[in-house]
Amino acid sequence: MTQLIESIVRPLVDHPDDVKVTHQQNERGDVYQLTVHPEDTGKVIGKHGRVAKAIRTIVYAAATESPQKIHLDIK
Repeated sequence: MTQLIESIVRPLVDHPDDVKVTHQQNERGDVYQLTVHPEDTGKVIGKHGRVAKAIRTIVYAAATESPQKIHLDIK
């Protein structure tokens, strides 16, 4: 899942080397935290959050066979 998130986000940003995805498991389920360069935050979120929503939709669809709930936090 980490590679999927990175492969979606890297082409969208100006600083692809600063894209980092970390994975944690907690009471919420599987939590993936996406961190990008501060200048790229707006590109990843998009106007009215549309890009972030699209990324989350793809990630959640890819995880349909996972028994755990998956969350994607963007910072």
